[in-house]
Amino acid sequence: MMQKIQRFGGAMFTPVLLFAFAGITIGIGTLFTTEAIMGGLASPDGLWYQCWNVILQGGWTVFNQLPLIFVVGLPIGLAKKQQARCCMEALVLYLTFQYFLSTILSQWGSTFGVDFAAEVGGTSGLTMVASIKTLDMGMIGALLISGIVIFLHNRYFDTELPEWMGTFSGSSFVVIVGFFVLLPVAFLSASLWPMVQSGMRAFQGFIAGAGALGVWVFIFMERILIPFGLHHLLYFPFFYDSAVVAGGVFSTWATQLPELASSSESLKTLAPYAWPTLTGLSKIFGCPGIALAFYMTAKDSKKKKIAGLLIPITLTAIFCGVTEPIEFTFLFIAPVLFVVHAILAATLSTVAYMFGVVGAMSGGLIEISALNFIPLMANHWPTYLTLLVIGLIFTGIYFVVFRFLILKFNFATPGREEDDEEITFHSKADFKEKQSGGATQGSLATMILEALGGKDNIVDVTNCATRLRVNVKDETLVQSDSYFKNIGTHGIKATKTNIQVIVGLKVPSVREEFEGLL
Repeated sequence: MMQKIQRFGGAMFTPVLLFAFAGITIGIGTLFTTEAIMGGLASPDGLWYQCWNVILQGGWTVFNQLPLIFVVGLPIGLAKKQQARCCMEALVLYLTFQYFLSTILSQWGSTFGVDFAAEVGGTSGLTMVASIKTLDMGMIGALLISGIVIFLHNRYFDTELPEWMGTFSGSSFVVIVGFFVLLPVAFLSASLWPMVQSGMRAFQGFIAGAGALGVWVFIFMERILIPFGLHHLLYFPFFYDSAVVAGGVFSTWATQLPELASSSESLKTLAPYAWPTLTGLSKIFGCPGIALAFYMTAKDSKKKKIAGLLIPITLTAIFCGVTEPIEFTFLFIAPVLFVVHAILAATLSTVAYMFGVVGAMSGGLIEISALNFIPLMANHWPTYLTLLVIGLIFTGIYFVVFRFLILKFNFATPGREEDDEEITFHSKADFKEKQSGGATQGSLATMILEALGGKDNIVDVTNCATRLRVNVKDETLVQSDSYFKNIGTHGIKATKTNIQVIVGLKVPSVREEFEGLL
């Protein structure tokens, strides 16, 4: 079971690698299209704004299409063979599932308690997937369908059909089987998922009137639901609908900005409704503490590399409010840390609220500055100074708590992949000299395969962001950690027959050649 969980976590990391660049692009695009920061240069009617808006919208691609990207990305890590074909199968069958679901709801929506004539978004529970109006199942739906397709692919891709049916073999056979498997899944989804959404709406009604407790519970749930893609179902009625104030928090806050700017009364008195959007505080103050804990607990030999990963994704969280890059970095490696993150985020926002901090603060520093600091600083600087003090204290708390937990439970967070064992690293030339017959170093995959006991000892192979994950038949045929380091890898982590060869970021090309050798 642990091996399966590790493989799933590694597979999830493949799409995550796209987040850092996307987040930086969003940050730069948002900065240059924000009129409160750039002045008249960022007027929507000007060429400057229009050009940067093209870049900004392109940057949102990954996050706007997150379910589709995970549907296609998951097979790269979990399919045991022909990963590219499995990606195609997953995409086709995910879209097939959405067409099933859309048609079911358009014909019998009232039977399942769904008003399919409603507009997508808001409290309708509907969304658009590849121009298909369908039930909003978020990341859960994407991972569910992709997981089913991967299972079918691994089981049926090599099914031998009679020669006269050869055109239906391989991917075609998987899609055929998946077509009929997903039909009842679509009916079950139409029946059960609206109940999940109804439960979410009832929960929203409870926390809207629960004071500081409601703030804590709301922020905690908003964070904890991110891995499932359900957080937007929670916050949407608060941010953009009338759960706590007519028209939603953002609309009301923006309309009230002139009044807020001209008054010296506390913001909590003037806008008591503006607490749900404190979700951004953990992005600005929590993520730096997490990143620093990762860096300080990383092996010395890995710190330079891990800093190169952490700096851009942390800045993405702080300035853009896009936290998926850093959160997904540890979410599937050590999920307990994500729960702790949600607890600390909720506590940070609740403490800030109790000290009078409210506002449109769901995004990153750029958005928060434009909607809060820049227009309101003159009369409300004491509130923002209070926020800064509380935030920095929580940055320290995040760092201490994460560092303690990582070291206490030896979580394999980024930069901690190697063992503490002292190893003497040799050059590639040294290794070549040791090989009889002058074995070449040109193929790292070849040497890894030999060190794992040869192709007859291999059961299957996958990879995550940096590791080649191999299940072997006989672990006694596998060479030592020192041997693997000598041939040019960063060593291995072995759990009986599950061997993780730490290759680095070039692991996809190594895996491709490795599979070719098999």
